[in-house]
Amino acid sequence: MSARRLEGQVHPDEWAARLQLAACYRVFALLGWTEMIYNHITLRVPEGATGGEKHFLINPFGLHYGEVTASNLVKIDLAGNVLDGSGHPINPAGYVLHSCIHGGVAGAHCVMHTHTTAGVAVASLASGLSQSNFYSAQLHGLVACHDFEGITIRAEEGPRVVASIGSRKAVILRNHGLLSWGETLPLAFAVLWTLQRACEIQLATQSMGAPLPVPEAVAQRCTRDSFQFDPRKGAGQDVFDALVRQVDRIDTGWRQ
Repeated sequence: MSARRLEGQVHPDEWAARLQLAACYRVFALLGWTEMIYNHITLRVPEGATGGEKHFLINPFGLHYGEVTASNLVKIDLAGNVLDGSGHPINPAGYVLHSCIHGGVAGAHCVMHTHTTAGVAVASLASGLSQSNFYSAQLHGLVACHDFEGITIRAEEGPRVVASIGSRKAVILRNHGLLSWGETLPLAFAVLWTLQRACEIQLATQSMGAPLPVPEAVAQRCTRDSFQFDPRKGAGQDVFDALVRQVDRIDTGWRQ
């Protein structure tokens, strides 16, 4: 792994973004949301540090999430050019999928993608996500779906991904996995955590029998009443901060 240390070498806003994203990779590792060296969480670098250009941070390809640090994250532009002199490669599949969302979905400052067992299982069901539990009821009208087109390494798929997403922050990539995006990293995390829990419970329920549907009106009310996506109430910041404290009890190396 690279031993470079970027603290004090980059704009303070970029360093803050690097710290937040590195923490998130360690949170995913803590939760078991890893897929060997694959999958990605990306975060836009604040425009105050880029002069208004769309640059974002991505994990170095070849490292486990538990090895990601603030300094070894790779800064790239929407064309996939490495901007920070990193010696690490990036995964083309991650760049294509995430760059099209960062570039094409208004407000998509953070994008998260996972291949968890529950997420891929539900994504592989013809019926998709079932409105049948506490968590899926909080996602009424918030879930988009995109049909599987193979490994996401072809740029021409990008506009179709953006069209499928629209303005919905929770995304099921059919036969593939889960994705979320948000104006902030904690918001994207709150959306993905809720979608992941909905899939886990659906998987458990369907192993025992047919799920009990949540009535449409009740699901609409649950989504309105859910506070975890509300920017006025933190939009996931408190939950994310609590998990970062758990990570710090194990290892603070991500802060380097």
